[in-house]
Amino acid sequence: MRTRAAVLREAPGEWQIEELELDEPKDGELLVEMVASGLCHSDDHYLVGDNTVAQMPLVGGHEGAGIVRKVGPNVTGFEVGDHVLTAFIPACGRCRWCASGKQNLCDNGAIIQIGHQVDGTYRMHTDDGEDVATLALLGTFSEWQVYDQMSLVKIDEDIPLDVACLVACGVQTGYGSATNAADVQTGDVVVVVGVGGVGMNAVQGARDAGAGHIIAVDPVEDKQKWALDFGATESFGSLEEASGRVAELTNGQGADATILTPSLLTNAIIGEGFVSIRKGGTLVVTSVSNETRCGDVPGLNGFMLAMLQKRIQGALYGMQAPREAMPKLLRQYKNGQLKLDELVTKRYTLDEIGQATEDLRAGRNIRGVIVYD
Repeated sequence: MRTRAAVLREAPGEWQIEELELDEPKDGELLVEMVASGLCHSDDHYLVGDNTVAQMPLVGGHEGAGIVRKVGPNVTGFEVGDHVLTAFIPACGRCRWCASGKQNLCDNGAIIQIGHQVDGTYRMHTDDGEDVATLALLGTFSEWQVYDQMSLVKIDEDIPLDVACLVACGVQTGYGSATNAADVQTGDVVVVVGVGGVGMNAVQGARDAGAGHIIAVDPVEDKQKWALDFGATESFGSLEEASGRVAELTNGQGADATILTPSLLTNAIIGEGFVSIRKGGTLVVTSVSNETRCGDVPGLNGFMLAMLQKRIQGALYGMQAPREAMPKLLRQYKNGQLKLDELVTKRYTLDEIGQATEDLRAGRNIRGVIVYD
């Protein structure tokens, strides 16, 4: 069948809307009519070249929601009409990590930047027969898409898909960065650096975990204000500006946890974050860095790391299995405990993805969402 999609042909570059040929679902795969896809900074990192894939052209997008329209051979647990979210780490259910409940660390994560499906072939092609890669085995910036069942999570049908899609990446990643990676406890002082689509949910996670003070840090004034609506107790434009308040709250000891969720993580930010936490505190590193610039971290003092027993914790997908986390978060939404509607600042058509990307870079949105006809 034919589908329209946002395609990247070179980096640095821009999304181009093209019509592609989409194969029928093969063994273990499903055809999904996409309803919505969130725009994440991770998508933009491929546009600007911070991160790369092994092959182009590439259909981007990884935070999607849609409806199953066809089921391929040997699919289990899904049927036509099911509402589904995408998972950017395909979980096999058999490797060491999946078997121990850590689907977010599935060995299949090693192939998400290659571009082909699990079997090494492609489902999207140009008119002249060129294979088209898909980001994270997904490519949600397409009106229709074929996914492996390992990349999908079934959800309740009474949840609007244009807000549910955010749980596919940003909500789970941010929320779990606070509740799992930082292990926020009642009364803690927590700093969240960068309060966009991921960081705003770290604020929500810290709030629900009972943090006493949640300090949001972001250079965009609107985001500083919005963070207060999601549970932040105060906000600042930089870690330097926030440092005095953190010292005041902790008798100069430092934050119990600092969570790093800026649009692009740098080693300098890691160094600042490390300094901001107390003895025995936790620095959570969630955001994506430029993959070619990951050398020494300024401000990371090895003596302090050992003698003050600080902890640096990487966090992938909120350190939780998508098939467990996504339904749980959506139940919280249905119960009025989790803000999702308020995360969507603006909706766009697929043809407006250029404007959506510009708004993302300018910090105008908490989350922009593409809604398909």
